Amino acid sequence: MTAREQVRRHQGERLAAMLAEVGERNPFHRGRLAAAGIRPHDIRGVEDLARLPFLTKGELVRDQQAHPPFGTYLTYPLERYVRLHQTSGTTGRPLRFLDTDEDWSWWGRCWAAVYAGAEVTAADRIFLAFSFGPFIGFWSAMEGARTVGALAIPGGGMDTVARLRTILETGATVLCSTPTYALHLAEVAEREGIRIREGAVRVTIHAGEPGASIPATQRRIDEAWGARCCDHWGMTELGPAGTPCPVRRDGQHLNEAEFIPEIIHPETGQVLPPGQGGELVMTNLGRWGSPAIRYRTGDLVNPEAEPCLCGSPFLFLRGGVVGRADDMVIVRGVNVFPSAIEAIVREMPEVVEFQVEVTKRHELEELAIRIEAEGNGAAIAEKLRELVRQRLGLRPQVEAAPPGSLPRFELKARRFQVRRS
Repeated sequence: MTAREQVRRHQGERLAAMLAEVGERNPFHRGRLAAAGIRPHDIRGVEDLARLPFLTKGELVRDQQAHPPFGTYLTYPLERYVRLHQTSGTTGRPLRFLDTDEDWSWWGRCWAAVYAGAEVTAADRIFLAFSFGPFIGFWSAMEGARTVGALAIPGGGMDTVARLRTILETGATVLCSTPTYALHLAEVAEREGIRIREGAVRVTIHAGEPGASIPATQRRIDEAWGARCCDHWGMTELGPAGTPCPVRRDGQHLNEAEFIPEIIHPETGQVLPPGQGGELVMTNLGRWGSPAIRYRTGDLVNPEAEPCLCGSPFLFLRGGVVGRADDMVIVRGVNVFPSAIEAIVREMPEVVEFQVEVTKRHELEELAIRIEAEGNGAAIAEKLRELVRQRLGLRPQVEAAPPGSLPRFELKARRFQVRRS
């Protein structure tokens, strides 16, 4: 039996066991299966997964609105749950999610796989540069640190300067943050004369945005921290699914021991053959208290059909998450993703921060970029305008903004705006 066949067999066994439990106890999923004319024991392996309907965030939102405060999405009685978290709300109304103690241990195991991919061990000290609100990513990263036996250093309740000083004073070897905030930390360190490259940080792990798989952004973080930048992908609805590759820097693996990925055409919903890019659909296998079965993530990926150089049998996503299907805009006939703009902007070390706006005037889409730059702002703006023209075939308006005038972000950056006039 090949390594891939072993993975599929493991996934099929876990899937069948989960559906036997969930199909009996979870009102939400029991109703969806009945509506599709499917009994839980009809699904015996991964090859049967396509018989199940897709799950969307809209369905979960409507269920929670109709049955507040937690919906009908729970497999077990409420008193069995020990954790409440919610989505960030960047794509709509926040969703509440509950986890049992068993589910929370599963989160820790999944994050342990993330740390393993980044070559983080019990000898490390992990600084978590987050405010520790209800968003699950912060807490699960800390649980993962406990799982691997590493020292977790929470950065909640601190401003940026205090976090920088704590990183150095505690000898932190790992930084967890959004890629945007890692760059902001570096920007403030430069301004305050705090020499972060002389610290102990050797690995930075990032999620929440595609930036850490964009080569130019990755290089900028590498250089700012003197460390290895790693990308990670996950969702509150699903769990921490993406793991860094110890060999390759141009993407990440999906933890297929705990998730079943599918790639579909974002418009037709057709499952695509191996190696073809499309929308990522995920089924988690260890979160039985609040399971996600064939969940449409809305994230676009480019999977590789061939095995990875590191020897892992798990699917490798080239470039990580390319972007969201609903983030793409068409500007004068050209498909544009925010990540494509960032990839160009980050090639220019003179640009400190940027903001992108797409407006529609007289039936034409216009692209405008505002930048904070070090040096001759007008000349740098012209250079960026020419780069965008060469790479994307567009002629954007590029304007230099005063230093410190553009917003900074600790969580998911909101640099890309679309306005209809």
